[in-house]
Amino acid sequence: MVHYARLMNVQAKRAALYAVESQQRYFHASCASAAKVALSRFDQDVYLPYEKLQKNLEVVKKRLNRPLTLSEKILYGHLDDPANQDIQRGTSYLRLRPDRVAMQDATAQMAMLQFISSGLPRVAVPSTIHCDHLIEAQVGGEKDLARAKDLNAEVYKFLSTAGAKYGVGFWKPGSGIIHQIILENYAFPGLLMIGTDSHTPNGGGLGGLCIGVGGADAVDVMANIPWELKCPNVIGVHLTGKISGWTSPKDVILKVADILTVKGGTGAIVEYYGKGVDSISCTGMATICNMGAEIGATTSTFPFNQRMADYLASTGRAAIAGEAKKFQQSVLTADSGAKYDQVIEINLDTLEPHVNGPFTPDLAHPISKLGANSKKNGYPMDIRVGLIGSCTNSSYEDMGRCASIAKNAMKHGLKSKIPFNVTPGSEQIRATIERDGIAKTFKEFGGTVLANACGPCIGQWDRKDVKKGEKNTIVTSYNRNFTGRNDANPATHCFVTSPELVTALSIAGRLDFNPLTDELTGKDGKKFKLEAPFGDELPQKGFDPGMDTYEAPPSDGSKVKVDVDPKSQRLQLLEPFDVWDGKDLTEMTVLIKVKGKCTTDHISAAGPWLKYRGHLDNISNNMFIGATNIENNEMNKIKNQVTGEWAGVPDVARFYKAKGIRWVAVGDENYGEGSSREHAALEPRHLGGRAIITKSFARIHETNLKKQGLLPLTFANPADYDKVQPHSKISLLGLDKMAPGKQVDCEIKTDGKVDKIKLNHSFNEQQIAWFKAGQCAEPHEANCSGQD
Repeated sequence: MVHYARLMNVQAKRAALYAVESQQRYFHASCASAAKVALSRFDQDVYLPYEKLQKNLEVVKKRLNRPLTLSEKILYGHLDDPANQDIQRGTSYLRLRPDRVAMQDATAQMAMLQFISSGLPRVAVPSTIHCDHLIEAQVGGEKDLARAKDLNAEVYKFLSTAGAKYGVGFWKPGSGIIHQIILENYAFPGLLMIGTDSHTPNGGGLGGLCIGVGGADAVDVMANIPWELKCPNVIGVHLTGKISGWTSPKDVILKVADILTVKGGTGAIVEYYGKGVDSISCTGMATICNMGAEIGATTSTFPFNQRMADYLASTGRAAIAGEAKKFQQSVLTADSGAKYDQVIEINLDTLEPHVNGPFTPDLAHPISKLGANSKKNGYPMDIRVGLIGSCTNSSYEDMGRCASIAKNAMKHGLKSKIPFNVTPGSEQIRATIERDGIAKTFKEFGGTVLANACGPCIGQWDRKDVKKGEKNTIVTSYNRNFTGRNDANPATHCFVTSPELVTALSIAGRLDFNPLTDELTGKDGKKFKLEAPFGDELPQKGFDPGMDTYEAPPSDGSKVKVDVDPKSQRLQLLEPFDVWDGKDLTEMTVLIKVKGKCTTDHISAAGPWLKYRGHLDNISNNMFIGATNIENNEMNKIKNQVTGEWAGVPDVARFYKAKGIRWVAVGDENYGEGSSREHAALEPRHLGGRAIITKSFARIHETNLKKQGLLPLTFANPADYDKVQPHSKISLLGLDKMAPGKQVDCEIKTDGKVDKIKLNHSFNEQQIAWFKAGQCAEPHEANCSGQD
């Protein structure tokens, strides 16, 4: 937690105020000679930064003397100090100046609470809050939205008034999903944006670098602190051929997930290029970038092309497209001869539609093998629910192609055999598909149009058709399918695929149906095959914006009052964590040794827990409740090493905290995979954790742990994971001499035996200061200890 309040003394506060004003002047001055094209229609006094990026790149190119990839151009163009920044892929820590910040409502609560504690009067860069995570799917869009507004009134008021006070734009509930809103209004080629959601990379569909982060990183940028990112490697995906028929952009990323697995993109940006790119729509590119989060990639992007220009024009931003064309070669396309750390070749002519799952997004099945693989593995063959939409696949093109399949089936007297749920990505999409008859088609097909929100994709689904523990199958066009993610039922087998295949499979109702080869029987008894889907890339009549759901902040928010009731169960002002005492961490108790996959969903569940995202103590009651304890293969049942009694993980952690017992958690590979959810780092720190030791970490979660003053450490020898027993005592030694690249000495004491092992870490000097200070705290010119 970035507890700035403790560290913001008078001198630092003055420096911070001056820095915000200076940054705003610099931002405008740096763009003064460029064409006056606004960043967005909501940011009329901030302009596209292309000339600044080009000047920075001239400095960097002279220094590196080599061709640059597209992502390197965008990233290095945003360097805080391009003349002196050390730049080595996979090694250097870059200090960057993002163009904007985006936050969804679940994560914005903690981020805004942290920003409030800084004492700053206004954010330094354009920033927005999007209300999409707290709307539960029950019966349908209008009723679900009305219910959410009532249940979450306190949180929405807090976010609205905090946005108004500190200069943050507020998108009301019902506006749509953050990533679709960004694509429609804010993304542009060459953008560097950070967002407090792991699927922020969606904006790469418009040629930007949009990166998911924890709320602490967002607060840094809003507070005018350069944002730090380990210089990514670059994975190139060379696309040849052309997408056609049943194959869709979703199949590109499902195939990439098959190749790279859920951790193969860690520490890298995935950059798509080649002639095949031009056969993919702008929103299709966004789909591919969105799900890059599932391979652990820092972000993904595409080079600026005409498909992006067409989308920009269709969404009222032709001027941005015109300006981007001027910088297409110098900034928005990879240099000839640019080198990638790894290259993947995909021929779109031969790419088969894929269905990935269950329980992990990288378990790939070409549609021709799905039926056989499902029978072989004992997956439930009958599909219970089909769901399309989400931030990944809710574009106008997606909706139109699915409607064409539905119409084709209804022409033969068939409808969806199962419940079929549709999530429009935004109010603009909802209004446009209503106007153009697409929503009517879905309703005739047997579908239910849900609210413009995340809904079942993130576990906001009041599902009634199965009991918890009942084995069943669902198919979705979402991005993530971890155990229990959609409906909190660990027995639900979720398969991720394109919205087109979801629609086709919903008609057949079984996993062993292949629409490319198999026939259906019409109401008249005649056999027929579904025709390949088709749909307009962009609406012929233009987009219908629907209801106005945006609330702009006033030019002066100083008189706006932001209240947090001390008795609230939803919101809680932050208190600083304790400072490291300068001593080694000895004889720490193992709270839990986690077996197998441990995502942020396992560490801090979403679904019904979302309502506590602004209240650290309350949400800490979900810590590790979804993780499997290696001692008994059960979830949320661990042994209290003091009393010998078995209890829930949060209960035991609170017992240890009350007794002053410091604890450590031990995990497996790619620990913290998934969401940007910083609560998965806040909760262990709040409940007395000191270190997390694993075989490997996912990028965002490792950074979040560092920001909260925890020690994310990895076994130098992964086999040492087996040396730790649930009743072991763990000591971390020589912490006063901790340094970048220097291993940490660790002693594991078990039943009188002591194993001495080495642990690795990725801390730099600044991050070590965070640990010593108790959490990240870097209020502008003040250092982490709060001393000038």
